[in-house]
Amino acid sequence: MPPMQQPTTLHALLGAVLDAQESARLFDQLQIAPALLRPLAAEASRAELAQALNMLLFRGLLERVPLAVACVAERRASGQKVCFDHGALRTVAWPSGALPAGQAAITRVLVPLGFEQAETYPLPRLKMTGRAWRHRDLPQDIAQFFVSELHPEAFSPAFQATVSRVIGDSRDPLSAQDLAELAQLERDRALPLASAQRLLPRLAGCFERQHGLFAWDDYESLRAESAEMAWIATEGNAFNHATDRVDDIDAVVELQRRAGRPVKSSVEVSASGRVRQTALAAAPVLREFRQGQGVIAREVPGSFYEFIARAPLPDEAILDLGFDAANATGIFGMTAAGAR
Repeated sequence: MPPMQQPTTLHALLGAVLDAQESARLFDQLQIAPALLRPLAAEASRAELAQALNMLLFRGLLERVPLAVACVAERRASGQKVCFDHGALRTVAWPSGALPAGQAAITRVLVPLGFEQAETYPLPRLKMTGRAWRHRDLPQDIAQFFVSELHPEAFSPAFQATVSRVIGDSRDPLSAQDLAELAQLERDRALPLASAQRLLPRLAGCFERQHGLFAWDDYESLRAESAEMAWIATEGNAFNHATDRVDDIDAVVELQRRAGRPVKSSVEVSASGRVRQTALAAAPVLREFRQGQGVIAREVPGSFYEFIARAPLPDEAILDLGFDAANATGIFGMTAAGAR
């Protein structure tokens, strides 16, 4: 029998949320930097808590995207692990009930975890703004967050009224205790292990839909002006996609095509030429809507899986961790399919 793995703080964090089998599966699937695998300690660092959250969110995406499960299985079958590059999510810069508007609903979690805003990417065609959030301690090893905001004021008055109806009852998933522990984490850059274990699932709960059931007619109204807002209406702040950092993206595309998977017809290439991205089509999901006095279910676009290749910066040994507005705009189209 292989020797038992030394328990680490990261294992203890995930073990408070997942059973042993699920936790072990994540460690088997994902590349994890040695710096994040220190022996079990009385405190969890912000980097360890950030990594644990990213692993939970990656697992959540696998639960919603069957094609992602197949891609991860292929990586493991070839003796490799997934290099989790970034997760992307969408927000709305608009009054949202008890939930802070726009990216603030998410950045209030990211900042205490050690993330900082790296770059801003205007997305004018989508009437959105994207921002990259990168970890201060281990920027190449802890997956980034690409957080986008949709700007309803750029759309019609009718669209704005519909947005208010759909997200105006949003709840705040964080309690006063959660916020106090986040403030402590931001101050100390660590939390007692028991506090971090309690907080972790609360943080994961921020990456969900926070508003309630709404009318099918409102969904169709939103989709007529913005496929992105229609997606937010059904999926909320869930990961829109998770991304595997690969060495040879052309080989990945060829593999996906041979497997008969719906991969994007072209590879998006950044202006610098150093960042190349492609993705699989969004997984369909069944969501409920109000209609008349009843409730109906309709199939709508859900989340998807992406691949990215990053070349080093000129004359430097570190990777170009940036993004590209044109790339992002092209990738966002993976969720623009019509609802059924």
